Amino acid sequence: METTSHEEMLEMFYGKPGTPKRDEFDGRVAADVREYHIGEAIKETRKRQGMTQEQLGERMGVQKAQVSRLENGKGITYSSIVRAFQALGAKAASLDLGELGRVALW
Repeated sequence: METTSHEEMLEMFYGKPGTPKRDEFDGRVAADVREYHIGEAIKETRKRQGMTQEQLGERMGVQKAQVSRLENGKGITYSSIVRAFQALGAKAASLDLGELGRVALW
């Protein structure tokens, strides 16, 4: 049985690094990873405060489902990040994005 590495599969479907199709794919993956880290930061902050998704949603003026989407890294916009952290009582906010570093929001 022959095996194929992850990198070989990527090259088969998206091309070699530096090609337009591969660069577009790598960019989408990087964006998804950043959004995941932002969602995790919101979730961890909410949990540290002992708050439910529903309570955070009430403070933000959105439904619990929207908080869930944010925490799962979906539909994240600058304004949704600001609203979430302001609702969590942050006077200044920065995100620790792990290996990507810290980002100041305001």
